[in-house]
Amino acid sequence: MPKINVYLPDELAEVVKETGLPVSAICQRALEQAVRRVTAIRETSLADLSSADLEERFPLMTGRARTVLGLAVERASSSTGAASQSGTSADAATGPGSSAGAATGSGSSVGTGHLLGAMIQEGGNLALHVLRAIEIEPAALLRELERESAAETAGPGGGVHFSTAAAGALELAVTEATGLGHNYVGCEHLLLGLVGEPDGVAGQVLRAAGAEPRLTRRAVASALAGYVHLRANTAAASGYAQLRSTGNADPAQLLAAALQPLITRIERLEQRLTPDAE
Repeated sequence: MPKINVYLPDELAEVVKETGLPVSAICQRALEQAVRRVTAIRETSLADLSSADLEERFPLMTGRARTVLGLAVERASSSTGAASQSGTSADAATGPGSSAGAATGSGSSVGTGHLLGAMIQEGGNLALHVLRAIEIEPAALLRELERESAAETAGPGGGVHFSTAAAGALELAVTEATGLGHNYVGCEHLLLGLVGEPDGVAGQVLRAAGAEPRLTRRAVASALAGYVHLRANTAAASGYAQLRSTGNADPAQLLAAALQPLITRIERLEQRLTPDAE
């Protein structure tokens, strides 16, 4: 059986040794799961697309991410139809249905430009907050996309399908989600996939604007950590406010609810420090 080495940070390696975890079995299970996810997204992204069955075909995607895929399909279909009516190539179309990042070939190809444009069009996803955090305005990216005329290589077959670059970006999005330990694929992972994909128009536009892969990955990790912390504090504050609104709540309950965010943070710190203390 082939052997694959797994390198761990020193602190984690010590804890793993102390707990006696079956590293080989855990790694094998994790790798099997990752391979299944990547294989599934690869097969799905190269097949014909329909906005009606996105939820069934992309079960790992969040609702917002599937909305982005649906909008991307609409943008691709719109740009192809507009180009056909005007008698021009779809690669030269501009405007809201711009074909920047569209693929050459028959049918409608959803390119990386359509994916990025749809992400911006959706308007409320975490990826846009990440971009603003690294001082990139989504509106400026959209203007750059509308000026782009480069074409991406078409995927196999006709009908509506992802370009080769867009399929690669989706595959990278799943890989990024797995690397971050997430069991879902959100718009933030899709952003990382677009940034990391080397040939697509969206990646070129993003990197030219300053969204380098390592910087963007750090920004995504920070944004997710901040979101989890905010959600925990909001839930605790909500419980405290609810108790106060009853008017006859036990003072001990009020105090416990008010202190819960602090207790949670202390417990997390203790968990992190315990291995070192031993």
